Amino acid sequence: MPYRLILLSLTAVAIVAASASAPQWLGPAGARAEQWPAPPPPAKAKPKPRPRDDVEELTPGQIKRAQELDPPGASKEMPKAVKRPSKGGPPARQIACSGPFAADSGHIRLAQVFGSDNVAFTEVAGPKNSKLMASVLFPKDPQRRLEVLWRNNTSRTGVQVIAINGKSGWTAPRGLRLGMQLAAIEKINGKPFKISGFGPEGSSTTSWEDGAMLKLPGGCKIGLILTMDQRVPGEARSKFASAKELTSNDSEVRAVRPAVSEILIGY
Repeated sequence: MPYRLILLSLTAVAIVAASASAPQWLGPAGARAEQWPAPPPPAKAKPKPRPRDDVEELTPGQIKRAQELDPPGASKEMPKAVKRPSKGGPPARQIACSGPFAADSGHIRLAQVFGSDNVAFTEVAGPKNSKLMASVLFPKDPQRRLEVLWRNNTSRTGVQVIAINGKSGWTAPRGLRLGMQLAAIEKINGKPFKISGFGPEGSSTTSWEDGAMLKLPGGCKIGLILTMDQRVPGEARSKFASAKELTSNDSEVRAVRPAVSEILIGY
């Protein structure tokens, strides 16, 4: 039983010492008392045995109450520590096509999740040196920077494109991140894919060839911008610049070491 009710019976012990009255030891007339042998000392009374005070007794009423505390079938073992399950959700700086990055999200939602001081509505670089308005997460931190463009700039609602670029450490769905090369991207997609020729702004994905990148939860789509290694000679650059479409598993394409320079997530 988890609780034990102990009743200790305490009984006072009375030790009665017999009071011995010494008789007058009288000798014959004229004899001194010390000539006679001393009277024997009075016998000491033996103490009565103390009742044991370590005996646990339970009254019938206490037994009944203790049984009521233990429901039938209850375990008598001490409870064991239980490991709390880890909280679900994507790790830090990983984009999922849901929550604050869902299609129906907005600037206010980003501010609620990441803090109003960490979200700014400002100009960002667009294609062909253009300027676009976007909500920027952590605009002063290059590694946490993230750009979100809206379908409705007036209300700043409806996600159009989420852009990972520069030195950002954000991770896209399926684990895509900046700096990845073709072989790693193919592994995520599950098969080779198609890209465009390398123009002034790099190459872009044109078809995932029904790979895993077309089957993202949340209904979002992903496009990549890839750039060649800066050490690639000019002749090779010119060759691939004039190409209309290239395949990711082409050995010549892989030889120029294209890497992801921008990730675009849209709806």
